[in-house]
Amino acid sequence: MRRQRRQSKARKRYALVRNARIPIFAAACLFVFMNQSSTAGVAASETREGLQLAIAHRGASGYAPENTISAYRLAVSMNADYIEIDLQMTKDGELIAMHDDSVDRTTDGFGRTRNLTLARIKSLDAGSKFNAKHPSYANVEYVGETVPTLREIFDEFGDSTRYMLETKAPGDNPGLEEKLWALVRSRGLENRVAVQSFSKASLLRIRALDEDVPLYQLFWYSRRAAPLSKVTLADIATYADGVGANFSRIDEKYVRKVKKSGLLMLPYTVNTRSGMNRALAWGADGVHTDYPDRLKEAGRKESVS
Repeated sequence: MRRQRRQSKARKRYALVRNARIPIFAAACLFVFMNQSSTAGVAASETREGLQLAIAHRGASGYAPENTISAYRLAVSMNADYIEIDLQMTKDGELIAMHDDSVDRTTDGFGRTRNLTLARIKSLDAGSKFNAKHPSYANVEYVGETVPTLREIFDEFGDSTRYMLETKAPGDNPGLEEKLWALVRSRGLENRVAVQSFSKASLLRIRALDEDVPLYQLFWYSRRAAPLSKVTLADIATYADGVGANFSRIDEKYVRKVKKSGLLMLPYTVNTRSGMNRALAWGADGVHTDYPDRLKEAGRKESVS
């Protein structure tokens, strides 16, 4: 009974998100003006449109350095339904936005996040590598961009957006879930947050802290995936509200079976318009994408109120 009540709340929250109308932020106009030659096709709608969720994967990370304030600002300006934030923990226990367990790939530093203090990580440049890799979207303002803490992200955006928080390497970061949820509660953002993880144990810890927060069990496949079994889906439904899986390894049967079980389906990472159209035709409830503006262009239908 409790599970049915929780899932009913999760679906109502999903419906509220997908039908919400959010004004565009002025940052979108500024970004487009500053990058007219390189961002043709980057547009933001004046209204929240769509019956499917646009989840900005590490922010609008196709256009700006991933997991940075710049990427999140741009995603919000594009009316993304959620900004997705990967969470790692520093040596001194701070939660930061970082996908990898090291800073090597995205910054000018090196070392594992759990072995580095926040001060050391804050001294690193998290923007210049993006400029070098993506010259058509390069911006001088990205040079010297710092790795943000979750606290800073909440301070920057507050309740103006929604947050898809991913617990990374929870086995290496004991206490991550408790710190995460304490911060969510301190900001009064319980109704603006969803949590996803590849770790069932991590999601169960979050569930123990809040019985209503939407949770998503993630899967990654190295080859074409068979649909999840009824037993697996029934187990997921005892603690989570949906499933996420790598889009390149799933098909319509996979999506349909997840949906038939009563769970939501949010594939990742879908960056082409054709891929978005395919995922939505299969019945996906939305997609994770580096280009949140493209989901509308791929054929998002205007919401009904």
